[in-house]
Amino acid sequence: QVQLVESGGGLVQAGGSLRLSCAASGIRFMIYTMGWYRQAPGKQRELVATISSYDYTNYADSVKGRFTISRDNAKNTVYLEMNSLKPEDTAVYYCNAESERLGTEYWGQGTQVTVSS
Repeated sequence: QVQLVESGGGLVQAGGSLRLSCAASGIRFMIYTMGWYRQAPGKQRELVATISSYDYTNYADSVKGRFTISRDNAKNTVYLEMNSLKPEDTAVYYCNAESERLGTEYWGQGTQVTVSS
């Protein structure tokens, strides 16, 4: 059974920092591209950042320079370090695992991040 379990969300003031974690089980973690997506109320889910199996990273323009995605293959965990948070970063953040080679994709249940002004 595949599980992606996010943690680390919460309430923070603007300018603050949070680190999200996503622990994966039931997949061969090292071959998956891992990603973070977010969905704000009334908006579509959007890409935040991804990291490939070769550690190639990709970021949404809105978070470049503020967020950092990383992975620890030994712990089957992907992280999202979020700095200089803004109220517009408020959303439910979802962990994603995708393997083009296997044609599989999985989602976590999401963790709420709220940034107060």
